[in-house]
Amino acid sequence: MTLQQMKYAIEIADKGSINLAAKALFVSQPSLSGTIKELEDEIGIKIFIRTNRGITITPQGSEFLGYAKQVVEQYTLMEKQYIEKKVRKKYFSVSTQHYSFAVKAFVEMVKQFGMDEYEFAVHETKTYDVIDDVKNFRSELGILYLNDFNEKVMTKILNENSLEFAELFSCDTYVYLWKGHPLAGENVIHMEQLEEYPCLSFEQGNYNSFYFAEEVLSTYEYKRIIKANDRATMLNLMVGLNGYTLCSGIICEELNGSDYQAVKLDSDEVMHIGYIKHKSIPLSAEGKKYLDELLKYKEKVFYDL
Repeated sequence: MTLQQMKYAIEIADKGSINLAAKALFVSQPSLSGTIKELEDEIGIKIFIRTNRGITITPQGSEFLGYAKQVVEQYTLMEKQYIEKKVRKKYFSVSTQHYSFAVKAFVEMVKQFGMDEYEFAVHETKTYDVIDDVKNFRSELGILYLNDFNEKVMTKILNENSLEFAELFSCDTYVYLWKGHPLAGENVIHMEQLEEYPCLSFEQGNYNSFYFAEEVLSTYEYKRIIKANDRATMLNLMVGLNGYTLCSGIICEELNGSDYQAVKLDSDEVMHIGYIKHKSIPLSAEGKKYLDELLKYKEKVFYDL
């Protein structure tokens, strides 16, 4: 398996066609097809399925391409650093459940790079997509939580995809609501007190399993529940309908504003918030900086609470 073979496979995947890739690479279509067949024979999997309409990437091919892109990108960086003597552009991407503190940590990390060249990305998204992004190398890290209810299932999914979970911190469960809510003055809120108010939950799309829910107590029989798919809508529903959601209690006024607060829920539920990554790949310098910022913000918020 050669670097050129990996580059050819990536180009075909990007173009969606062997003919178009051959033109972009300035090689003949038969030569390119032969190179890919030799690669597939060597690694023992089908990367592409050829059809009259072009090519389709197989599940095994998608995994291979994820690793191939990592190898090619690393080679390109080494080439710039040691052969072309160019300054290395920094890359980092993180996918996260809807946590404002995770976005805030990203902001603080980016500030450290000043005028350096970089290409960073943050994806605030559904639980399944957090896992899928890390699995397929779209993100180096994924931020999510485990608890007694979902841990067994989630750990199985992570292991099947060669991913691992590392805990950052544990926290009790809080009710997140706006400061004008009738229960905002309580020191502790009981589930019975919440029955007349709509529970707000992040929509999980096609993977709407209880195990993928971003809120604890996902199997509780709520009288009223409203699904939303972004934090801004969630905050508007809190004000407009006296809605609430269950969260870690770690809040970020810089991003969400000062009109909201977290009140302790009378529950033994504990959230173990952490990050997921590929088992065999060490963290980049950028990834380590991001986790440092995440832990700093956690310590500050817990002190404030």
